[in-house]
Amino acid sequence: MEIATDTQIILVFVAFFAGLISSIAGSGGLLTLPALLWAGLPPLNALATNKVQSSLGTLSSAWNFFRRGHLRISSLKLSLLLAIAGAGAGTFVVQSLDTQLLTRLLPILLLAIALYFLFLPTGNNGDHPAKITEPVFACTASLGMGFYGGFFGPGMGSIMPFLFVWLLGHNLVRATAETKLMILAVNGTSAMIFVVSGYVVWSLAIAMSVAQVIGARMGSNLVMKRGSGFVQPIITGVTLLVALKLLFFP
Repeated sequence: MEIATDTQIILVFVAFFAGLISSIAGSGGLLTLPALLWAGLPPLNALATNKVQSSLGTLSSAWNFFRRGHLRISSLKLSLLLAIAGAGAGTFVVQSLDTQLLTRLLPILLLAIALYFLFLPTGNNGDHPAKITEPVFACTASLGMGFYGGFFGPGMGSIMPFLFVWLLGHNLVRATAETKLMILAVNGTSAMIFVVSGYVVWSLAIAMSVAQVIGARMGSNLVMKRGSGFVQPIITGVTLLVALKLLFFP
């Protein structure tokens, strides 16, 4: 598939900013997927290319969080396994069901999450008591979000930190790091399916992946350097913007 050089350059810049924003507050796919469709890619090719490049960007930020000690993989093993299982199930189910109900309900959910983060006490970089155990979280929130990610997906980068903070009591920096790993598991599963199916436009996927990796590394460094006081207003603002976009420009 031939894409004009100037269009490719624009897509690379979009991927960089998406990686930067997504590593902090999620929802970078709401920038890259419309850009790929604007460039003239058929929907399945756009989805496939977007999954590959965004997965590599998420891998970059997740690895950066891990090597800096903000990501404890051992406590997430069951959550990751069930999220992957949910993603596979959701990918198969979405092929036969209508997503219109989710399209209508999602903005309301995101607005509620934005209000939660807006009134969350600032300046607290420590954990607080959990409401449920990690195995229960894995069997409910992780499995459910994995299914949602495979079935639909928008807003997952805003919903997962909320669940980690609210249900497990994790601080916002840790929750942001854990969200990257969970999204990597879900989107990586979907990306591999698309790769096997042959829908990926590799020239764009590789170029955009490089930009995503750079942006994601910069964004994750900012999160770790500035802490919860930096993340909270950004994730609140991005969540509100995503909700308004889905509400008024579905």
